[in-house]
Amino acid sequence: MKGEDNHGLMDVVGLGNAIVDVLIHESDAFLKDHGIVKGGMTLVDENYAANLYRATNSTVEMSGGSVGNTIAGLAALGSKGSYIGKVRDDKLGNIFIQDLKAMGVKFETSPASSGPTTAHCLVIITPDSQRSMLTYLGASVKLCPEDIVEETIRGHKITFLEGYLWDSPCSKEASVKAAKIAHKTGQKVALTLSDSLCVDRHRESFHDFLDKYVDIFFANESEIITLYEAEDFESALSKMKNEDNLALITRSEKGSIIVSGEKNYIIHPEPVHKVVDATGAGDLYAAGALYGLANGHDLETCGKIGSIAAAEIISHVGARPEANLRELTGNLSD
Repeated sequence: MKGEDNHGLMDVVGLGNAIVDVLIHESDAFLKDHGIVKGGMTLVDENYAANLYRATNSTVEMSGGSVGNTIAGLAALGSKGSYIGKVRDDKLGNIFIQDLKAMGVKFETSPASSGPTTAHCLVIITPDSQRSMLTYLGASVKLCPEDIVEETIRGHKITFLEGYLWDSPCSKEASVKAAKIAHKTGQKVALTLSDSLCVDRHRESFHDFLDKYVDIFFANESEIITLYEAEDFESALSKMKNEDNLALITRSEKGSIIVSGEKNYIIHPEPVHKVVDATGAGDLYAAGALYGLANGHDLETCGKIGSIAAAEIISHVGARPEANLRELTGNLSD
């Protein structure tokens, strides 16, 4: 079976902020009436999110979050994996769990029975396909070490973490615990840096974690420049060559570059007729690359699968695949 080796290991277990994406189609006038910054991402409290939710005409809810998108992409490629994240035992929490399970993703983290409601991101899509996001983090920041089950981590080849988890001390501790278990059992640890502002907030801690635990990490051009406090990408790249990690760096229309010690692999972008929505491109690139790594493909093939998955996601609105990724990647993913 794809996604498992002869020892029964599944491909990837992801830890992330469990967020339900609430897709809302509204006009520019709606944004203006509610004082929403078009094209921006704003953190909001529970009351604001609830009031705005009630003010909308129709919504579509689906599981989201950075690592959630990656795990969904892996499932679309035929991979077997799991997700660890915290939701509340409410309507949106049930949507998150059932959505992932419907894709074949294992989700066994116990929902919280009290405290903040399930995290959600109100994604307001205007007629020009621009997305304006308002995020309520809710229960997602309550992921803690006791939610990390050693058997789950041991059962996967790669443990994949998102940098956003560092914004919650409890979630950061959970990430460190998962990484320690993975290394104790001889498995790989992967990290996505998530966002340049997140990197700026936690630079020293990220460097320490990368040095101690991370075998594979994902970042975009801006994030890597921020991590190394470099003047430009080339300067950051030169500093990366001193690291032991495998680094996969996305560069938008320039494609991506994979850095393995002194060797660089330039991966050209997959052609796209029209870029509709870039949200989730990095998440799906990670899905393709992790699929390749977990199934023993060479680095160039891993990058190509990632590029194909990213190209599919930017060709439509939403961070979940609409086309058949197995068919798009063809024999690359066999």
